[in-house]
Amino acid sequence: MRGSRVRRTLVGTLTVVGLALAAVGCTDTAAPAPGPTTSPTPDPVTHLTFGVYGPAAQTAAFRSTVDQWNGLTDGPDVKLRVWDSHEAFRNAIESGTDLPDVFLTSRTDLRWLLDNKMTQPVDELLDERGVDFGDGYSRDALQAFSTDDRLQCMPYGVSPMVIYYNKQLVNFPRMAKRGLDAPEPDSTSWSFDQFSAAASFASRPRRGTKGVHIAATLPGLSPFVQSGGGSVFDDSTNPTSLTLSSDDSKAALDRTLQLLRNPQVTLDEQQLEQASPLTWFERGKLGMIAGYRSLVPRLRLVPDLDFDVMAMPSLGSSSTVGDVSGLCLSRKAASIPDAADFMVHELSVDSVTRVTRTGYLAPANLEVALSDTFLQPAREPQHSTVFNSAVRNMSFAPLIDTLPALEEAIQPDLAELVYGVGTLDLDAVTERIDETSRAILDPAYSQSPGPSVSPSD
Repeated sequence: MRGSRVRRTLVGTLTVVGLALAAVGCTDTAAPAPGPTTSPTPDPVTHLTFGVYGPAAQTAAFRSTVDQWNGLTDGPDVKLRVWDSHEAFRNAIESGTDLPDVFLTSRTDLRWLLDNKMTQPVDELLDERGVDFGDGYSRDALQAFSTDDRLQCMPYGVSPMVIYYNKQLVNFPRMAKRGLDAPEPDSTSWSFDQFSAAASFASRPRRGTKGVHIAATLPGLSPFVQSGGGSVFDDSTNPTSLTLSSDDSKAALDRTLQLLRNPQVTLDEQQLEQASPLTWFERGKLGMIAGYRSLVPRLRLVPDLDFDVMAMPSLGSSSTVGDVSGLCLSRKAASIPDAADFMVHELSVDSVTRVTRTGYLAPANLEVALSDTFLQPAREPQHSTVFNSAVRNMSFAPLIDTLPALEEAIQPDLAELVYGVGTLDLDAVTERIDETSRAILDPAYSQSPGPSVSPSD
């Protein structure tokens, strides 16, 4: 039966879901047949809503897929609802705006959606409609939206963090001729030492250029910590603390910060006050920045900017972070069967291709991800395959809805790590970060009473 096939295709990602018949149970005595009943025929659903967010070019592509559905199918018409950004979408829903029947969202919203019982699992619905989980999508993307033994939303985009570099400032052939440690020609991976050498090579005081900028954020530093053998959270499912003060994490940070705290190769706070790192990169004054696929269309519009991408540098193993977007189904959809049919339409190769063609999306659909529509070999970046190969090295933050509060609370200390002047007390700062995180991640810890004091004391 189809329910069993989806569980086989998601083996290792979803645990076995009990069959409906087993849940019902059986007895030796047959229950009496119910008498005839009559119920009013529900009115047919006339329309569904589809919520998306993003740049105008991308939402226009979504609109074309909706128009195709409305023009070619007998199902209910779909009305598109658009937000400028993911943040605007989340804020609107939290403020009481009705959730669309089908909607695009980030994995970072999944815990909140589940806690508020706002979504309907999609694994069996999509399996009944012939969606290919086994070969059509990577296991990592499916696992990102899997919890509570079910596939909660269908992966749509998967964008790992990579390094964008200015090919005029970071010139690997020229580095090799000078005997510097440079990656092999056409390589898309490199060591941290090669990354450091590239940052130094791109730093030219007379030309006013700097080598690299890495954001002083948890996502910005996590790839380096994990690549160097450290860990970020004490548990991948139910964390109670960050673990930046562990020996392995501190060792990875120490090596990383020797580069990032070097004012000769990184943007200083005064430069960051003048312009964003992306603006410095667009001006041709910054050799490298970390970013996601969504930067590509913007960078393509910058005159005379010759850029490419590399995987995040390795301090021992390959690691990166990233975001996975998914199509979710509202628990209160006007018609769950019709909404599932429309979701299948949006997941089709044709529909995903339309959106991918705009350049912003790194598709989770493997057929489209491996096609020239995404790779666009005649356009920059030359090595778009990095976005595909880096997916298997992505690590995902635990499914918690307190990450924004956590990042805000530790931001001053992260800034001290990366931008601080003078000698860094790495032990003290990382211990302070971990201690701050406990009050947010572990409610029992934050509510624990202090030592009692007796009247005699």
